[in-house]
Amino acid sequence: MHQLFSYMAPFYGKLYVCIANSTANKILDLMPPLLVAWVIDSVAGNAPVWIKAFIGSEDPWHLALFLSLLSVLIFGFESLFQWAYQYGFQSLAQQVQHALRVDTYKQLQQRETEFFENHRLGNTMAIINDDVNQLERFLNTAFNEIMQLIVLVIFSAYVMVTTSLPLALFSLLPIPFIVFGSLYYQKKISPKYAHIRDKVGRLNSRLENNISGIAVIKSFTAEQFELERVKEESHAYLKANLAAIRLNTLYVPIIRMGIAFGFAGVLLLGAYWILDGSDFLSIGQLVLFSMMIQRLLWPLTRLGAIIDDYERAKASSKRVFDLLHTESSIKNVPNPVHIQRFNGDIRCEALGFSYQGQLEPIFKDLTFHIKAGETVGIAGKTGSGKTSLVKLLMRLYDANSGNLFYDDVPIKQLCLNDLRRNIALVSQDIYLFHGTILENIAYGIDSVEKEAVIHAAKLAELHEFIMASPNGYDSIVGEKGIKLSGGQRQRLSIARAILKDAPIMIFDEATSSVDTETERAIQVNIQRLTQGKTALVIAHRLSTIRHADRIIVLDKGHISETGSHDDLIKQGGLYHELWSIQLGDACST
Repeated sequence: MHQLFSYMAPFYGKLYVCIANSTANKILDLMPPLLVAWVIDSVAGNAPVWIKAFIGSEDPWHLALFLSLLSVLIFGFESLFQWAYQYGFQSLAQQVQHALRVDTYKQLQQRETEFFENHRLGNTMAIINDDVNQLERFLNTAFNEIMQLIVLVIFSAYVMVTTSLPLALFSLLPIPFIVFGSLYYQKKISPKYAHIRDKVGRLNSRLENNISGIAVIKSFTAEQFELERVKEESHAYLKANLAAIRLNTLYVPIIRMGIAFGFAGVLLLGAYWILDGSDFLSIGQLVLFSMMIQRLLWPLTRLGAIIDDYERAKASSKRVFDLLHTESSIKNVPNPVHIQRFNGDIRCEALGFSYQGQLEPIFKDLTFHIKAGETVGIAGKTGSGKTSLVKLLMRLYDANSGNLFYDDVPIKQLCLNDLRRNIALVSQDIYLFHGTILENIAYGIDSVEKEAVIHAAKLAELHEFIMASPNGYDSIVGEKGIKLSGGQRQRLSIARAILKDAPIMIFDEATSSVDTETERAIQVNIQRLTQGKTALVIAHRLSTIRHADRIIVLDKGHISETGSHDDLIKQGGLYHELWSIQLGDACST
C-alpha cells in the first residue's frame, strides 16, 4: 500500500485536512460519556473542579445548564467535522481514482504489442476497472475507519488512564488479544484475497471472450459448451470467495466474546469499589468507564472488516502499480532523432527475429533495400513472416539482431511518434470504433475538411455505399464496425490510410475481404495514391502486387526471390508456383 500513498503525494494537502477533520470528529464523538459522568457527579455534589472554576458557581442548576449548552456545542462541531471529513475523503477518493485510471491507461497504451498478445484482455480490464475501484472504496471508507480507530484507542485510553489507572489497566486487558487475533486473521485472509483477484480476472476474461465471439459460438452451436466453461470459472471464483467468507465470519463472534468478558469485568470491579466505599472511583466515573469501554471495545469488532478491506485494496494496489510501474520494452531512446516527414527510403540489414518462446526464428539474416517512391510487393506462403515484417517496420516489436533503417537512420534512434506518423497502415485485422463513418475515416487527425474525407472514400471505392446509407457519412458503424461487411470495413480502413497522407504506405492483405470487381478498382487507385510515396503491398492474392515495381518473395526466414512479376514467372520458382495455384493450372506447370 506504500505505493498508493507515494502516488498520492500531489494530494497530501487535502489528505492531511481530511485526517484532521476525521480526528476532531472522533474526539467529539467520544465526549458524551464524559458529559454524562460530569452531569451525574455535578448533581451528586461532586462536580469537576474545572467546571466550577469556569462558570464561577457550584449551584447544581447552573452546572446542569452549562453542561447542556456544552453538549449542544459539542454535537454541533461534531456534525460539522463529520460533513467536512466525509466530503473531503469522498472527493479525494474520486480524484485519486480518476488520476490513477488515466495514468494506468496511459501507461497501458505505451506497452509493447507483445504485452497485449500475451495477456488476457479480461485481466487487464479487471485491473483498470475493478482494482482501481477497489482502491477508491478503500480511500473513501476503510482508510478513514483506520484513522478513527487509532484516535479512538488513543483518546479512550488517555481518558480512562487519567480517570483511574487500575481500572483502566484492567479494562484494556482484552485489547492485546483482539489485536493479536486481528493480525493472525490478516495473515490468514491475505492469500485468500489474492486468490480471489486472480479468479475474478480469469472469469472476466472468459466472459469478455465469449461475448466478443458470440457470433462464432452461435454458428458452431457451442452455447452449452461455453456455458459450462463460464460455470467452471464462476465456480472457481465462488470457491475462492467462500474460503474467505468461512474465515471472515468467524472473526467477529470470537472478538465479541473477548469484549464481553472485558466489559463485564469493568462493571464488576467498579461496582465492588463503590459498594466498598473506597475512593478509587465515583459513580459518575463508573458510568464514564462503562460507556467508554463500550465505545472502545465494540468498534474493534470492525477491525476484521477493516483488515478485510485493507487486504482487498492491498491485492488491487499490487496489480495496479505492477502495471503502472512496468515500462514498455519498446520505447524512445534518450534524445531520439526527430524527422517531421520521411523521404521513404527503407533498408533492412541482416535482420533476425523470433517471438518469445519460439524455437524456429521468423527471419534469419533478412536483407533488402526499398528506395524512396518505390512500390514493392511482399509475397510468400502462409507463415513466411509477411505480417511479422509489418510489425518490425512499425516497431511494434524489436528485431533480435540486425537493423532497420529509415532514411539511413536506425529505427531505434527514431522518435516513435515520428516513425508511426510517417507510416499509413492498412491491416488485415481492421478495428473500427463505435461512431460515425466520418469519424472512423478521419480517426487520429485533429482537424480535416469533409471534402478531404469524401475524396479518400472515393479513392477507396467506399463513397457510393456511404451515400446509399440512410445518414450518409454520419451513419453509425456499430461496435467494432459490426454494421458493415468485411469488405466495407476494409475499404474504410483504406480510406483512413489515404487521408493520413503518410510518405510510406503499407498494405497488409488490403484487398483480402473485397470482391474481385472492387479489388480491381482498388488496385488501380492504389497505383494512383501511392505515386511519389514508398509503398509495401503484402498480399496473398498475387494479382494485387503483379504491377509492383518489384516483388520480394519470403520463404523460411529469408528472401528466396526478387524481381518484377514477369521476371519471377520466368524464373519458375516459388512465386511461379504460387501464381499457378491461384490461376488454377498448377497441374500444367
